[in-house]
Amino acid sequence: MSVELIRNIAFVGQSGSGKTSLVERLLFESGAIKTLGELQRGTTVTDFDRQSIDYQHSVEATPVNFCWQKNQLNLIDTPGAGDLIGRAMSVYPAVETVALVVDASAGPASLSDQLFQMAHDHKKCRLIIINKIDADGINLHTLLAQLKERYGSQCLPINLPDPGGNGVVDCYFEPDPDEPTLFSTVEEAHDALVDQVIEVDEELMELYLEQGQDLSPQQLHAPFEAVLRDGQLIPVCFVSARSGAGVKQLLQVMSELMPSPLESNPPLFYSGNKPVTVSLNEQDHTVGHVFKVSVDPYMGRMAFVRIFQGVLTPDSQLFIDDGKTSFKVGHLYQVQGKQRREIQRAVSGDICAIAKIDDLQFDSVIHNSHDEDGLHLTSLNLPAPMYSLVVHPARRGDEQKLSDVLKKLTSEDPSLQVTHRVRVNETLLTGIGEFHLKIALEKMQQQYKLDVQTSVPSIDYRETITRPAEAHHRHKKQTGGAGQFGEVYLKINPLNRGEGFKFVNKVVGGAIPGQFIPAVEKGVRQILEEGAIAGYPLQDLEVIVYDGKYHSVDSKEIAFVSAARKAFLEAIKQADPIILEPIVDVKILVPSDCIGDISGDLSSRRGMINDSQPESQDRTLILAKAPLTQLQDYSKRIKSLTRGEGSFSLSLSHFEPVPAPLQQQLTEEHREGDGA
Repeated sequence: MSVELIRNIAFVGQSGSGKTSLVERLLFESGAIKTLGELQRGTTVTDFDRQSIDYQHSVEATPVNFCWQKNQLNLIDTPGAGDLIGRAMSVYPAVETVALVVDASAGPASLSDQLFQMAHDHKKCRLIIINKIDADGINLHTLLAQLKERYGSQCLPINLPDPGGNGVVDCYFEPDPDEPTLFSTVEEAHDALVDQVIEVDEELMELYLEQGQDLSPQQLHAPFEAVLRDGQLIPVCFVSARSGAGVKQLLQVMSELMPSPLESNPPLFYSGNKPVTVSLNEQDHTVGHVFKVSVDPYMGRMAFVRIFQGVLTPDSQLFIDDGKTSFKVGHLYQVQGKQRREIQRAVSGDICAIAKIDDLQFDSVIHNSHDEDGLHLTSLNLPAPMYSLVVHPARRGDEQKLSDVLKKLTSEDPSLQVTHRVRVNETLLTGIGEFHLKIALEKMQQQYKLDVQTSVPSIDYRETITRPAEAHHRHKKQTGGAGQFGEVYLKINPLNRGEGFKFVNKVVGGAIPGQFIPAVEKGVRQILEEGAIAGYPLQDLEVIVYDGKYHSVDSKEIAFVSAARKAFLEAIKQADPIILEPIVDVKILVPSDCIGDISGDLSSRRGMINDSQPESQDRTLILAKAPLTQLQDYSKRIKSLTRGEGSFSLSLSHFEPVPAPLQQQLTEEHREGDGA
């Protein structure tokens, strides 16, 4: 298969738009499968995994392939749940075209906007597929107008539904001006397409406008690809995956009009900050990109690779990223859902899979020459994870297994993150939302047989002081043998917020010998970590050690550690200590009509809006600050307030004193804990 015959297309869109059923119908119509699978029975090619079957919608991005006429079509069926948007977007580097599948009954949603905008940002050609055109109570003419309003006037139908809405009429390849349509006319649709295409070709424009000459699809092909690349044309197709109406026309559009790798915008590779163009030449060095990783309990790690240059074969010797790690390809596969077929060659533009190479990660670039060391694709900027849970094994002794399983889950899903908070000994699993983490936790149990318990992450409070104070303590202990003696005098001063901690030694005259000053600092730092009033680390204060006493025989390190601890605690008591809470910067992207509800909710959470900026025609970015403790359930709340269309991200801004009632509560809880 040569590169000019390959078409790589990602099917994206809201859950329920019918992506999986449409892919199944395309596989059936092309002859790639003999029997049409059904979602309800769990028999479709792409939704083969247990979770997709249970939830009745895709939770994984799944590649399939088939031939239509002379071309090979590689399609990727992607998840449509908002929480899984990262899994959908992560396949974009592998394709030239992003096809947005829209439910004719529901129309496009906020998720569709995000997916389509990212396709535009990464210079992908775009296609809109209106599915379920045979549904009851729909208005396809109005829907097309909505799409144009949402995505631009360049959304032009390449075919139209027939008057009954049960078939599709061609408006481009062999248009028949006398064939009736549900709305508009074949001639009007055809003329709109031609007018849009010839804008980039003056010779064709002259033939068409001045000489009145009809233009064939062959004449229009090159300028058609040009306007696709530039985003000046988004073809719209009408289909019904259920009945098959319009499916053959869609196959023709994808096969003959969607770009091959040679016709699309070049992939955005960089070496350092310098753009690099790959050649797609099979004779050049091999370059490929890992766009998906799956961990199969039987096959092990499977890396899905898009080949951008050269040829990949079994026994190829390859380097990863910076060239410091190399591996030898053992087996090369073409994947069709859960079926894997071993192949002997993958060419530029094609998609394949490599098994059992543990060093391959999502976004890895593989190559067979050190000339390509450090080559990387431009960042995808996937949505930031914003919902966290603490996870720990239900059974003692499974700690290492938990660590291994978390590594496998995060290698499969670029939108999952694992962090370990050392001070409180918490392992945090963070994802896009509640459903995202739910399917990750289910996979732990179902596939890896690991039971875990979860809890809400603790808030990382801090303690500090509000005025200067000083204290001293003498540690003296006599047990019959060698004794312990050490005395420490110190002062403490508050520092500006964010200045951290300073330890100053002002002891003179050898009151505390120099070899014991580190012990004094050690005792102070122990209290810094343990806290003084509620068990949280202290910050933003200065400790000055200015005097002390020692004994030539009984003074030891442990004595000065203990004396410093007690003196520091006593000084803190006199310095009016307070508890600080983390204040976070909140970026909230919401439909513009939800701003009032979001503002009111933030105010009730002690939040403050600093700014709001229009992001698009109907979406607004809100910039605010709020206490982190008030946002632990915010993922659920924002979905409720925005009909599931809002998203947010958090980053630490600073610390501020907690309200007095909360300080009292935290202090009492700490005392009770110590008493227990």
